[in-house]
Amino acid sequence: MQTEEKIIEVSHLVKHFGKFKAVENVSFDVFRGDVYGFLGPNGAGKSTTIRTILSLISPTSGQIKLFGKELYGNRSYILKRIGCIVEKPDFYKYLSAEKNLEIFARVSGVDVTRSKVHEIIEFVGLKGREKDKLGGFSHGMKQRLGIAQTLIHDPELIILDEPTTGLDPQGIIDIRNLILQLKNERNKTVLLSSHILSEIELIANRMVIINKGKTIVQGSVNDLLNAQELIVSFVVDDVNKTKQVVGSSSLNISIESETATTIALHITQEKIPVLNKLLCDGGINVFSIEAKRKLEDYFLKLISE
Repeated sequence: MQTEEKIIEVSHLVKHFGKFKAVENVSFDVFRGDVYGFLGPNGAGKSTTIRTILSLISPTSGQIKLFGKELYGNRSYILKRIGCIVEKPDFYKYLSAEKNLEIFARVSGVDVTRSKVHEIIEFVGLKGREKDKLGGFSHGMKQRLGIAQTLIHDPELIILDEPTTGLDPQGIIDIRNLILQLKNERNKTVLLSSHILSEIELIANRMVIINKGKTIVQGSVNDLLNAQELIVSFVVDDVNKTKQVVGSSSLNISIESETATTIALHITQEKIPVLNKLLCDGGINVFSIEAKRKLEDYFLKLISE
């Protein structure tokens, strides 16, 4: 059986700024082909960890390996294989998208043709705007151009730090689809930092959650989510009758909470349609069914802290 290749290995990373402990004990592994969710509330230490991975700051202690090599001592070799956006991408707003990418390529020492620049611009969905000055670009367009910038030197690893911050719903969808294209069409490995669990759930195959500078949980997104019990809210016209149906069924379902119109139940996914049929057969109108995993509650608790 072929062993998966580790692209990023972070072990017991610590970073202190004087007395402030920004990162206290973070460990995780990213494998080739992953869209890896790097999840945590604001202030958890995500950006500091990313900056140490990019060697923008030095760790207090711990180990970082990329492409199987120690970061320090192999910095030039490693960084040539990485594209990144840390916070928001910066451009010359009085120059065109095309010219900005050409300047970035020259500064990076990359020999890139204009046709290649146009091909990347088309890939990120900005075809037809390549001659337009950046001053007229929306925030979402600038984010897409930022991703184009990361692709100029054709890196194997893309690191994106909160790429959907400040975007409207359509902009978030556009960036989400673009990240999936990076993996599926360009065979890139993506490390995606976010504080939004629902976004990570939609596009990542692995993830780590950190809080207060420490790794809390990591692993396969499917395994982590499937391991969590579902709490399903049923909005019905008769909560008391619903309780009777639940109690008399053989489904082994417990009640989490209830209001005048809603009852929340601990239930596995496969039992939801079975219970729904029982309720309907019992003459109970079911207006909506909403499932929420306990992992979401756990993450929201981290944010509230």
